[in-house]
Amino acid sequence: MDSVFLNELKRRAFLENSMTGLGSVALAGLLGGGSKVFGAPTGLPVEKNGSGILGGKRHVPVKVKRVIHLCMAGGQSHLESFDYKPKLAELDGRAMPESFTKGQQLAQLQKSAGKLKCMGPQFEFKKCGKSGQEISSVFPHLGEVADEIAIIRSMQTEQINHDPAHTFMNTGSIIPGRPSMGAWVTYGIGSESEDLPGFVVLTSEGGGQGQPISSRQWSNGFLPSQYQGVQFQSKGDAVHYVTNPPGVTREAQEELVDSVNQLNRLLGKKRLDPEIEGRIAQYEMAFKMQASVPGLMDVTGEKPETLEMYGCTPGDGSYAANCLLARRLAERGVRFIQLYHRGWDHHGGIKGGFEKTAKLVDQGTAALIRDLKDRGMLEDTLIIFGGEFGRTPMAQGSGRDHHINAFSMFLCGGGIQGGVTHGATDELGYAAVEDPVHVHDLHATMLHLLGVNHKRLTFRFQGRDFRLTDVFGHLIKPILA
Repeated sequence: MDSVFLNELKRRAFLENSMTGLGSVALAGLLGGGSKVFGAPTGLPVEKNGSGILGGKRHVPVKVKRVIHLCMAGGQSHLESFDYKPKLAELDGRAMPESFTKGQQLAQLQKSAGKLKCMGPQFEFKKCGKSGQEISSVFPHLGEVADEIAIIRSMQTEQINHDPAHTFMNTGSIIPGRPSMGAWVTYGIGSESEDLPGFVVLTSEGGGQGQPISSRQWSNGFLPSQYQGVQFQSKGDAVHYVTNPPGVTREAQEELVDSVNQLNRLLGKKRLDPEIEGRIAQYEMAFKMQASVPGLMDVTGEKPETLEMYGCTPGDGSYAANCLLARRLAERGVRFIQLYHRGWDHHGGIKGGFEKTAKLVDQGTAALIRDLKDRGMLEDTLIIFGGEFGRTPMAQGSGRDHHINAFSMFLCGGGIQGGVTHGATDELGYAAVEDPVHVHDLHATMLHLLGVNHKRLTFRFQGRDFRLTDVFGHLIKPILA
């Protein structure tokens, strides 16, 4: 009976290995897989952190080493931040001219299209810096670094509700499941950090309605899983289970990781599956993070004046504390750092709510810019600041509705001209009328500054070469240094 069982087991093992091996080869061919790993471009292996799939060879001169994306989740109003409209102030409380809104896509205001009233800017604007950039008075600290930033007033997007708009801003697609821009960047050029993930995400909340942020916003999509963003917690342990349980030494943990990875490598020799290599890399990274993360979070070595500049208590979960962590992550070679602040969805009470939210992000953002500049890092860092869409010039009670035809962002750092304003909206801030900038253009420009031609960073999946910008995207040349 035992011999029959053993023969059956061997037969099953043979069939399993045969089907897996031959099936994987066939499937990889049918789906357009590369010559070395499933899904990768022909002849290009999936890399660990290192230099990414491009192997250190960039398409254009490199201007920046890293990206810090400061995402104002909920959609901060451009009309209360970077796009002052005197005419809108003049029409405050009066009927919105139908010529602006007829046939246009609106969100919650759709049913009341015939009763729309203008809402003037809720704050005064000031000319800031030598450049005289117009910035809302609720951003006094950003006003002090006005000569470092390039404001884009003519942003446009395609999705009018939060989650799809975040998806589009992050992936360049309205279809969920595509790789996020942080995943594309680390896939393309890897990371300089040996003991931290190449793509790290931090979140904070406060000042207004905090719309939820799905973890798929930093997904690797169809790219190998090692390129997925890793969320660090803003309070307590930065990464769950990063410390060993009682009684488990670091040596024992290392032996366990080595044993598991040996088994994974044996499996990897049998199957054409890049996820096995990704799994090995993730085990190794998790082990390294057990030593690196506590050091990252320990800010006792920071000067008191630095903490005062950020205006934060480290570890308090605030946006300002996350800005300080962003600088520390950048110092340690992390390639793509994303900070979400949830609190900009001001459908009502925008005057009080916007002011509260602005106060929570203003000082930390300006401090991050100053701190990087003082350390000689701003020249090789790209900072992107903005939300997933803007807000309507029309009132929604005491607030503003979602708006996709115009909103503002700013870029700052290496390869960017400081103290310039690009694009313009109409006299009421309803639509971009001068030099419109699409989300695809933002992505193309970001990749360009990293030394990557957005048309040439592709991944073959299901028989098609995909890219972050799809078949679109133009450089925002006027803001480039």
